[in-house]
Amino acid sequence: EARKSIGDYVTLYNQRRPHSSLDGIPPDTFYYQHLPQKMAA
Repeated sequence: EARKSIGDYVTLYNQRRPHSSLDGIPPDTFYYQHLPQKMAA
């Protein structure tokens, strides 16, 4: 029960909750938007 509750909170915090320091973007979204792009060969 505790593991599920913690997992649910981490999911909320990282994937759904907007963060003011990231201009209202959830951390996961911000992270994936700022990954270096692979260059075509």
